[in-house]
Amino acid sequence: MLAFEHASRATKGARSYQEDTALFWSVRDATPSGPEASVANGTAVVAVLADGMGGHAGGALASRMACESFLKAYAKQEGSNRERLVEALTAANQAIAETVDANPLLAGMGSTLVGVTFGADGIEWVSVGDSPLLLYRRGEIALLNEDHSLAPELDRLAASGAISEDEAKRDPRRHMLRSAVTGDDIDLVDLSRRPLKVEPGDYIILASDGLQTLESAEIERIVAAYAEDGAVAVANALIRAVEALKDPHQDNATVIAVRLLPQPVHADASIASTEGGDSGR
Repeated sequence: MLAFEHASRATKGARSYQEDTALFWSVRDATPSGPEASVANGTAVVAVLADGMGGHAGGALASRMACESFLKAYAKQEGSNRERLVEALTAANQAIAETVDANPLLAGMGSTLVGVTFGADGIEWVSVGDSPLLLYRRGEIALLNEDHSLAPELDRLAASGAISEDEAKRDPRRHMLRSAVTGDDIDLVDLSRRPLKVEPGDYIILASDGLQTLESAEIERIVAAYAEDGAVAVANALIRAVEALKDPHQDNATVIAVRLLPQPVHADASIASTEGGDSGR
């Protein structure tokens, strides 16, 4: 049976409040777990992270509500994993819509959301917004999900020569979202087309965009340096690196680091392997 180790860490950055929420749930757990580290066994494990917006109270409420509603709906749904992810996102969006309807003072609150399932077939995900989903494999970092901020659009303009690279990086609209979970229709949704196999040594990292204060190469270097020490060490190192920069405008930053634990080799499997080798001589 597969076993996944996970850990989550966060920093408020330069802010006085925290609008990020990160939760992790296994089919064997009665309730979702928070930022503590643990090992989850089984083929249905779900991690979800949301970065809230809408002010101190609204953003924190939106991210927490989105994550809790997402996990609750996923647990109740039946059907394919892809269908369950879509239904869970719909439930998270509906929960925010109902809350705003009940309290119009919360209008404008919302959050990003990235939800990932881990199982025997690999990982699958759904995401809205600009919270990155990263894969670390054999020393390299890759972005798995789409960025629904204006950053990719500005970078495309720079690549075409319409604006300079410096203008693209300094544009104040760079972090504006083109899609978010707000209770209204969701304009853009990134949904994995098929499961992505997880290999021994891989790390899957869900993060709020506050992690991107670090350059991709630096994230890659940190994960590589602490990969052998486990998920707790990786999550701690990433957040320490963000805090060490002391950016006066640092946003909240949260990470969930997940890795597939090495599978034990059973004695009978070793015997079978030896016998197979002998028969080939």
